[in-house]
Amino acid sequence: MVDSHPESEVPLVQDTSAVSNRSKPQVMNTPPPISFWEAVGFWLKLGFISFGGPAGQIAIMHTELVERRRWISEKRFLHALNYCMLLPGPEAQQLATYIGWLMHRSRGGIVAGALFVLPSLFILVALSWIYIAYGHVAVVAGVFHGIKPAVTALVVHAAHRIGTRALKNGWLWGIAAAAFVAIFALDVPFPLIVLIAAVVGHVGGRVAPAVFVVGGGHGGARQGYGPAIIDDDTPTPAHALFTRSGLARVLLAGIGLWLAAMAFLVTQWGIDGTLTQMGWFFTKAAMLTFGGAYAVLPYVYQGAVEHHQWLSGAQMIDGLALGETTPGPLIMVVAFVGFVGGWLKQVFGPDALFVGAASAACVVTFFTFLPSFVFILAGGPLVESTHGNLKFTAPLTAITAAVVGVILNLALFFAYHVLWPHGFAGRFDAVSALIAIGAGIALFRFKVGVIPLLGACATIGLLMGQFGWIAR
Repeated sequence: MVDSHPESEVPLVQDTSAVSNRSKPQVMNTPPPISFWEAVGFWLKLGFISFGGPAGQIAIMHTELVERRRWISEKRFLHALNYCMLLPGPEAQQLATYIGWLMHRSRGGIVAGALFVLPSLFILVALSWIYIAYGHVAVVAGVFHGIKPAVTALVVHAAHRIGTRALKNGWLWGIAAAAFVAIFALDVPFPLIVLIAAVVGHVGGRVAPAVFVVGGGHGGARQGYGPAIIDDDTPTPAHALFTRSGLARVLLAGIGLWLAAMAFLVTQWGIDGTLTQMGWFFTKAAMLTFGGAYAVLPYVYQGAVEHHQWLSGAQMIDGLALGETTPGPLIMVVAFVGFVGGWLKQVFGPDALFVGAASAACVVTFFTFLPSFVFILAGGPLVESTHGNLKFTAPLTAITAAVVGVILNLALFFAYHVLWPHGFAGRFDAVSALIAIGAGIALFRFKVGVIPLLGACATIGLLMGQFGWIAR
């Protein structure tokens, strides 16, 4: 299977043969059925502990749902994961939605997916308010000054990690290089790059199929945790079987919700209103998250910073830093974009800055994640049969290759704004350069986790602020 969300580390699940050999043991009984409300409690807990990016989040779900609670077998878990990786959007959130749907129908999927996101939304709204209201304070400014170089190193590391997994031959390297030139030198919009890459993959899959078969996937892991509620041979629940009427109901509900929300925004603020434009823009962004959050960030930058000017480039970097330090999908950085944009554009007027900004963050989150729910609830029964079919996976292989070039461009953009905060004509920030190099060594050489890395860099920035070492 081609991994369309390459920012996830492989293997996400450790080899279970050792576990299997350790415990051949006792015969374990199948756990009792899980009630809907018991599942709600777990999904709420997961929303607050889902740190570590998609790899960490999926590992947490595997530990809790496959190994410890045995709600679902490893084979069924990985089967669901592979499907989610074929889709645009945050795969960890989609996996939670999928398992919730499989266990407790549509309401289970909606609750699982929503609770995966809502804690992160509330935390980011609070942190965004502190940032926008007190970001000029020396302590806060120092913390962000230390984190920004670390974020630059994280993006470079993401490009390297994705590239080593996705670029398996010269043709894919060529696609990546062409994507980099297109966005860096020619300023080609990210959606057009994705479209061209998909067409190249579609044609290439027919003309030279060997080029676009790059392996991957998570098959071969053996279950050794005992029988699960949804086991390998458990029949597919009736609600998870494909029917035309079921597909139509989900699509109509999803499209209806989108139209109702857009109609409300247009009625209240007009087609050119900030909230309306945010809803439309982040709907498009949600459809382009092949390759994970890092892949869609260049598109968000192009639209939110350059076109709509909802925030500055430096603020975008700060938002990514906040997104890295909070639970939930990294794509939740869009909530920060919405909050800052809503605050600066004063969507509810100068006397209601916080309410307007928080509302903008909620609008952005709704339009970003609505497609993910529709993809799972509508496509779950339908698309699983396409695994391993080159006709479907070859375009995703080409898109993944193009994403590498796009992320490299994003890394250069971040490096420019961090190392030359006032442009090439201004002074070079040597301290930030040293922090970025140190962060890179920590990531590449010592495999330091994101949270410890950002914590260390934030502490360095805090000390810099206290001693007046921050370049102005």
